[in-house]
Amino acid sequence: MPRDHSNLVKSAFERHLAVFEGSFKTVLPDVEKCAVLLKDTLAAGGKILVCGNGGSAADAQHFAGEWVCRYKDDRRPLAAIALTVDTSALTAIGNDYGFDNVFSRQVEALGNTGDILVAFTTSGKSRNILNAIQAAKKKGLKIIALTGEKGKDLKNVADAAIIVPSEETVRIQEMHELVYHAWCEAIDLGLSAGGKNDLTQ
Repeated sequence: MPRDHSNLVKSAFERHLAVFEGSFKTVLPDVEKCAVLLKDTLAAGGKILVCGNGGSAADAQHFAGEWVCRYKDDRRPLAAIALTVDTSALTAIGNDYGFDNVFSRQVEALGNTGDILVAFTTSGKSRNILNAIQAAKKKGLKIIALTGEKGKDLKNVADAAIIVPSEETVRIQEMHELVYHAWCEAIDLGLSAGGKNDLTQ
């Protein structure tokens, strides 16, 4: 590998490590708070709605897939819907109401008091995510926001926010994946391998 390429790869790993260390020092209490919110939502029979754009759309689908299928151990399926996957709804809403409303319209249709919205936005500025959060608040959903340094104001509107201390999109996304995998592990601990629900214990 040419030397300049080697330096680029090393730099990517170094930046990842720096953001990981910064996140480890700052976000763990919020990660734990979110795990409790998710656990309480499931225990009460609620569902999870998840949204994001681009790479964060992939994270939304990844997260929902871990819940509906499983993470590591056999357990009952968990109710999670990625609002990024219904192309008919997305294109209809985008065409009729504009792209800014592709998620909020679905929250209005599918969300109920007792549910929770998990919103991914590395910038914290995506209008369709902010509109989804407002729709969730109006319908009485709890809100978890995953964002980066530029989205720190979301802590004022969400019930809990994971604010990765970085402005570099890919580094923020790497931390978001670690965070929701940690949530999956925490939730799995509340479910037996046979599928019995003991989340209320």
